[in-house]
Amino acid sequence: MASLFQKFQEAVKVLAKSPTFAKDPRHLQFEADINRLFLYSSYNRLGKDAVEADAEEIIDMAGKASLADQQKQVQDNVHNQITNFCKHMDHILLPDLNVKDKQDTSSSENSPSPHRSGLGLAIGRTAPLKDHIAIPETKPLTRIEVSQSLKDLMGYTLEVKPSQIPHEDAGQGLFLHGEADVGAVLAFYPGVIYSPAYYRYIPGYPRVDAQNSYLITRYDGTVINAQPWGAGGESREIWNGSSLAEPKHNMQVDEKGSERIWRMLSKPLDGTRLGGNHEVLERRNPLAFAHFANHPAKDMVPNVMICPYDFPLPEKHMRSYIPNISFGNGEEAMKRFGTFWFKWKSGKNGSDVPVLKTLVLVATRAICNEEILLNYRLSNSKRRPSWYTPVDEEEDRRRWS
Repeated sequence: MASLFQKFQEAVKVLAKSPTFAKDPRHLQFEADINRLFLYSSYNRLGKDAVEADAEEIIDMAGKASLADQQKQVQDNVHNQITNFCKHMDHILLPDLNVKDKQDTSSSENSPSPHRSGLGLAIGRTAPLKDHIAIPETKPLTRIEVSQSLKDLMGYTLEVKPSQIPHEDAGQGLFLHGEADVGAVLAFYPGVIYSPAYYRYIPGYPRVDAQNSYLITRYDGTVINAQPWGAGGESREIWNGSSLAEPKHNMQVDEKGSERIWRMLSKPLDGTRLGGNHEVLERRNPLAFAHFANHPAKDMVPNVMICPYDFPLPEKHMRSYIPNISFGNGEEAMKRFGTFWFKWKSGKNGSDVPVLKTLVLVATRAICNEEILLNYRLSNSKRRPSWYTPVDEEEDRRRWS
């Protein structure tokens, strides 16, 4: 298997320099990233019993397949892994149905039917609320217990603890506990998803990153704010993205008059009038910590890369394990921007499937009990933090060109 990985690594280097990629620098970098994700995720899907002929066929496909075909295959490879993860989580958290049926039968036999008053009948007080969302029963396990159980089933889980990056701003880091192969989906980037139609509702707009280091942007312009998610929780609950207060501006910063006027005119819009979305999410999700991954220090190499993942919303049985909600009313945004931001073509019949535009971290090599490092690719057109050492200056330039 190690020799096959060598072949894939060589293919990544060769294909990244292919003249067939787009001439536009930003799109070129996007194609190069999808190409790498195609190779890594396909390699992972081959499994331990892969043979050299299979590997060579995938490498050949990576050089010939269109960008659209590679994107579809990456989505399929990643979705396959996430489906398995959700099955493991169900196994860990959902109560035994046979035991539950016996308990429900016993409870219904011993409990009298609730008495409804005339007023209750008149106004329907005992009827389910129109907007009420039922929270499925789960086992009373702690987040740590869920994490350990996932490691027993999948071979790895995540842990947040002090980073090993040697600078004072590193803070907490993200660590893999266990072993994961190249191409494995290691983490979800949790939080609130903003399409371009809703940029002005991002807390702190227009300088959204001034007090929030947990923002990330996909190539298609979708922004994810992980700050409200924080470190997760200890239950399955209805979550609307308002767990944490909005970031406050640093009032000690000296502002020029023009900057102060611009900030006043460009205040973030109040999102409460939009009603806000809410979903039943599993806050004990052991993989919902991608926002704690640090950028590698000098002479260190990243071991994961960002991968766009469009979760198909009809997969309702998996929804609670996808740690994201979308901001705003999709219908309102589609009137302004069309269906581009919210739908993708899927399946042989090309039907429109509504999706949640998320991000995951994919391993670029085998990882074992070590810190997860992600290339931040900060824009070189802006002042970057003193601790930031570019992994590849040319990639940074192309990403933000």
